[in-house]
Amino acid sequence: MSDPSEIWRQSLAMGMGRTPFVNGLDGEVVEVRAGWAKMRLPYSDKIVGNPDTGVAHGGVITGFLDQCCGMAVGSALREPASFATLDLRIDYMKPARPGADLLFEGECVKVTHEIAFARARAYQDSIDDPVAIATGTFMFTSTGGAGMPAKMV
Repeated sequence: MSDPSEIWRQSLAMGMGRTPFVNGLDGEVVEVRAGWAKMRLPYSDKIVGNPDTGVAHGGVITGFLDQCCGMAVGSALREPASFATLDLRIDYMKPARPGADLLFEGECVKVTHEIAFARARAYQDSIDDPVAIATGTFMFTSTGGAGMPAKMV
């Protein structure tokens, strides 16, 4: 019999990762594991913030970092639960290189009864050379059923 938490993670990848925001920008979920998620955003005119330079818009990067953190939190839970972004801090390290895809990796750091903590990185060539770094706090909208993490990262 399949592990229920693994079934939940797979449905998360198929559902939460395919939001209208992600679909509208042709983004994709690359991989989801317990407490961890990876996404890819292909470079296109849809993500350009400055047409003179071709650099990706900071809001697009922020949105994907938030989404990736949220997927990491959701995949860390034993069962589905509703939660919302309570706080999201973004540190932009450098402009994204025009013409290159963006990758995002998020991890759930800790889940408590009411709050979850996550972080993510946006990068192009190496995760060790990030475009932006995010730290997020997520609030469960109902404390019943949040469960404990399936795995701590």
